[in-house]
Amino acid sequence: MEYLSLKWLHILSAFFLFGTGVGSAFYKLMADRSGDTRTIAIVMRHVVLADWIFTTPTILIQPISGFRLAYLAGFSFTSGWLAAALILYIIAGACWIPVVFLQIRMRNLAEKAAASAQPLPDEYHRSARLWFWLGVPAFISMTVVVYLMVFKPF
Repeated sequence: MEYLSLKWLHILSAFFLFGTGVGSAFYKLMADRSGDTRTIAIVMRHVVLADWIFTTPTILIQPISGFRLAYLAGFSFTSGWLAAALILYIIAGACWIPVVFLQIRMRNLAEKAAASAQPLPDEYHRSARLWFWLGVPAFISMTVVVYLMVFKPF
């Protein structure tokens, strides 16, 4: 694959990764704020699906295309900006892995509550808080990664 095609794939993949994360977080938070268990169950089902369809492939595409681009462009893998971006990407990934399991658990809890017309259990709310706080460093890390990729400041 030529450099520009690979770069386009890398950028498109970054858009999907970042966009799916921000979009899923927005819709999940709005559904939770509604307090409607049926709405929460539906949104959680879609959040989990979006993670499998969009986030999982991009999580794999990003480092593969990124390393290949760095190699083709002649960047040293010890360049400060590239090393920092990789560390931040790993931090975001370390936050994302437990988030996936939390989302699946919250989906299951919400679907069970909706099916029985019961309120969400406390476990859902605890999981939602942990999900949110894991999302903060992941979001910040990915924002800085995009900055580093664009500006290569050091």
